[in-house]
This record gives sequence, C-alpha cells and structure tokens, in this order.
Amino acid sequence: MPPDTHPDPRTAGTGPVRTCVGCRERDLRSVLLRLVVDRSGTSTDEPRLVVDAGRSLPGRGAWLHASARCLEAAERRRAVPRALRVAGPLDLTAVRAAVEPGGEA
Repeated sequence: MPPDTHPDPRTAGTGPVRTCVGCRERDLRSVLLRLVVDRSGTSTDEPRLVVDAGRSLPGRGAWLHASARCLEAAERRRAVPRALRVAGPLDLTAVRAAVEPGGEA
C-alpha cells in the first residue's frame, strides 16, 4: 500500500501528537484535553479525575477531544480508567464540565 500522500491537516503541523481515548483518532496535543488522577489526599479517598488545563500535573495522563461525542464514547468503552490504569470507575463530572459549552478546560 503506498504511503498517504495527503497527511491529515491536524497532524501535519508541528508538535506532539496524542490519541483521543474516546474516538481513538490522533491529533495535536494542543487540541486535546489532558485528564489525570489527583491522588492528593488520604489513602482512603477515592481517586479524583481532573482536567489538567496546564498539561503539567504529574502522573499518567489520558487525552480526550473536548466534545460530547468523544466523552460518551470513552464512557461507553470505559477507556478513561483503563488509560489511567485505575481500578474501578471514575467520576467524569469535571470532564463533563470542561466539555460542555461554557465549561472551563
């Protein structure tokens, strides 16, 4: 099969490329939301999912397009806990707030 002669315009630019855990499409890191587990707290606290707006929090990150479609796909496939290597479900409230219109990312 010949190489793709028409590269995807989103990935043709410069910068790191990541894969969305919802739609599984590759895109520039600057276009995606980074999700991390905040483990600051006692050991009895459940892990809390946060949107890493500055893309600088420590730990494993999962990347997601800021769209309801990708969030729904990630939820349906249970992709976020798997990508972050967390046992059990995670509360996606913070992610929903960032994805909804007027949300902060």
